[in-house]
Order: sequence, then structure tokens, then C-alpha cells
Amino acid sequence: MKNKLKRKDFIDELAAMLPPVRVQRAKKEAEKEIFRIRLSELRKQMGVKQEDIQAFTQSGISKLESRKDMKISTLVEYLQNIGMGLEIKAYPKKRKHRADEVVLLKM
Repeated sequence: MKNKLKRKDFIDELAAMLPPVRVQRAKKEAEKEIFRIRLSELRKQMGVKQEDIQAFTQSGISKLESRKDMKISTLVEYLQNIGMGLEIKAYPKKRKHRADEVVLLKM
């Protein structure tokens, strides 16, 4: 727990020294990398090997899982082939708006 606090403090201190635009860019890049890792982890959790997915070649799966961006239709097809669904929600970023969370797509 103590190590986690030190890491968070360091990240906060580093972010305070950088321009806000650079911090936002770094966060977006980190989110893309996390997305890439999650895809392969989901497939592994479902017990599916790259070569087991019929809709894509093994090299295609490898490329897809290392992408930082993709079409929603490609993501839907990938997830369906590993036995998972997809839900896309929209929500207000600022709490002052009274709009509710809305499911835009559920497959």
C-alpha cells in the first residue's frame, strides 16, 4: 500500500511539472496501451488461442491486439469470436448536467 502511495505521489508531482496538454496526451496514450493489453487478456481469459478465431488469421489477430485504435465493427467481430459482447455507453462528463447514462449499443 505504501509503495502505491509513493508511485501516485510521484505521478502527481511529475504531472504538476508538465504542461497540461502534455499530461492529457500521455493519459490518452496510456489508455490506448491499456486497451491493447485488455484485448489479449480477454481472449486468454475466455480460453481462446489466436489460431482458434475463424474470422481472422493468426497474424491478423496479433496485429489487431497490438493496435491502439480500431473500428467498432472490427472490435464487435473480434469480441463475438471470443464469446463476448460489447456495450457502449454515453454519459455526461460534467456532473452539473442532469443527463443520465445512456446505452448506445449493446451486442
